[in-house]
Amino acid sequence: QVQFVESGGDLVQPGGSLRLSCTGSGIIFRVSTVAWYRQSPGKQREFVAGISPGGGNPNYADSVKGRCTISRDVKTTVFLQIDSLKPDDTAVYYCNTNPPRNMYWGQGTQVTVSS
Repeated sequence: QVQFVESGGDLVQPGGSLRLSCTGSGIIFRVSTVAWYRQSPGKQREFVAGISPGGGNPNYADSVKGRCTISRDVKTTVFLQIDSLKPDDTAVYYCNTNPPRNMYWGQGTQVTVSS
C-alpha cells in the first residue's frame, strides 16, 4: 500500500524559508514522478513542482520558479525548499504522483506566511 506523508509546514514571516518533506512508502513512490501541490482557501489545488524518479528533470510552476528547489533522496523522501516566502504561498501543501491519483492524497502540511 502506498502512502504519502507530508511534514515541515510552519508559520513563517514573509521572506523566510521552509523545507517540506514528503515521505513515501511502496515501490510506486520510488518509480514515479512525484510532485508537490498546494491548495489555498477558496482556490483549486495547484501544481507547485515535480521531479522524476531518478531525481532529474525538476519542473516548477511559474509562481514559485526561482524560489523553490525540489529534490529527492534515493528511496523514500521528496523535499521542497521554498525561499523568499510570500503571503500568497500560504496553503496546505500536498505531495502525490504526477499526474496525481486520488488514492494517494494525504493530510498535507500547512504553510502560513504572515507577519
